[in-house]
Amino acid sequence: MSWQGWAALAFWIATSALNATIANRWGGARWARIFVPVLFGITLLVLWQGVVTGLGVSPVILPPPSMIAARFAESTALLWGDFAQTILKGALAGYVIGCGAAVLVAIAVDRSPFLQRGLLPVGNFVAALPIVGIAPILVMWFGFDWQSKAAVVVVMVFFPVLVNMVAGLAATDALQRDLMQTYSATYRQSLLKMRLPAAMPFLFNGLKIATTLALIGAIVAEFFGSPTRGMGFRISTAVGQLDMPLVWSEIAVAALAGSGFFGMMVLIEKAVTFWHPSQRVK
Repeated sequence: MSWQGWAALAFWIATSALNATIANRWGGARWARIFVPVLFGITLLVLWQGVVTGLGVSPVILPPPSMIAARFAESTALLWGDFAQTILKGALAGYVIGCGAAVLVAIAVDRSPFLQRGLLPVGNFVAALPIVGIAPILVMWFGFDWQSKAAVVVVMVFFPVLVNMVAGLAATDALQRDLMQTYSATYRQSLLKMRLPAAMPFLFNGLKIATTLALIGAIVAEFFGSPTRGMGFRISTAVGQLDMPLVWSEIAVAALAGSGFFGMMVLIEKAVTFWHPSQRVK
């Protein structure tokens, strides 16, 4: 291994010791909770760069971060077009439709014992179906544009959100329900005043899980047919051309989009469920 690899290894050891010291002494501080993961991520990139360069690894197998960054910089227009096609159209549309439908169906399931016994087992069965089996069928049904990717996302996010929402609506205890009956509250009043607020933590658990599923579903669906744009299409074609820096650039865009999407849901959850014990600052 050349000097680049040894230098990266030394940097890894030094920053790991620094991170451990900060985590042990100031782990509860807000700046430490931000600084430690950022430094850890930078350390991983430096180690990646040093080891790949030091060992002379072929870019076809694993390109160094510097090469990926250069390819990213020269392909921003292409990456933005793929991002808009896959994330802003397919993933986001499917996420909104699937999660919205899941909430409405969960309320219907909560009111109907028949649906509780009939729909939920079917939902568990459908949720277990592999995406590689569903995606080609939906692409044939809805065409090669973003609508078929949105349909795949709807199937993937619907049942996780449905199951969490149904559990949340049932989370109130008997004493709370008896109290609402004492006040002669209707089902609608009980739903709005008691059951929906109690279900919010469960709902946001499902929504956060669905953010990852939406991205995966939209990208994988593009492997089975899409117009000449989209992140899944670009990854499959770039792999065929051995353009691995572009593949990793698309992966970086997907990771950033997924992290931002998840973080946005966490912020919304904190604003909506600020009263819940899970949101208390420790």
